[in-house]
Amino acid sequence: MLIKPPKFDASKKYPLLVLLHGGPQTMWGIRGVIGGTSRCFRSGYVTLMINRRGSTGYSQKFVMKSPMIGRKSVRRCNERRGCHAGKISVCRREEDGAAGGSYGGYMVDWIATHTDRFKALVSHAGVYDKTSMYATEELWFEEHDLKGTPWSNPESYKKWAASTYAAALGKYKTPTLVVAGERDYRVPYTQSLEFFNTLQRQGVPSKLVVFPDEGHWVLKPLNSQFWYKTFIDWVDKYTK
Repeated sequence: MLIKPPKFDASKKYPLLVLLHGGPQTMWGIRGVIGGTSRCFRSGYVTLMINRRGSTGYSQKFVMKSPMIGRKSVRRCNERRGCHAGKISVCRREEDGAAGGSYGGYMVDWIATHTDRFKALVSHAGVYDKTSMYATEELWFEEHDLKGTPWSNPESYKKWAASTYAAALGKYKTPTLVVAGERDYRVPYTQSLEFFNTLQRQGVPSKLVVFPDEGHWVLKPLNSQFWYKTFIDWVDKYTK
């Protein structure tokens, strides 16, 4: 789905914001468009929302046939641009941003440790280290996606952790906003602390926002207002 801002002018160039859905077993639908992007496209962005391989739009059977759900899309994101071959000719190629929450946040953390193609990133409740992620209340996804437990298949937990690739990267420099809720038991907020500390210690422009009274989602009205403003201010700073 490609969402254009109000008063869209095809003769002008706009910054592109790629939104990565969570789950991983979910999909972008009309609810996500209305809720997740309304503030973004009102702020002058062209918003791109892709239902990557493993999304739920083609039945649960199809989802379960997509091992390591969504990770092929991460690799393709490194290889292909959102503004590719004129398909989205209204976007400025050098001013892309990407954002995601939960599994989408994991994808942002992965992108941050694998490429510098984006100008700004936002990771909300993202998974950074797969072994410490075993503190989650929802073990099924970890054990299903990684084919076992941290002690029965440690190689998989290492291979698919963004933290594994932090040390060997010269491209680990994209300005990143990291957001978490302290009452989050699905993706413990310590995942965000680990990611943010790594960004800071490597000199990457970064900011951490922790909501002490929120869980996996930011639900309280004033917190939500603050979340959106912080989100837009950060992406604006690096893409406009």
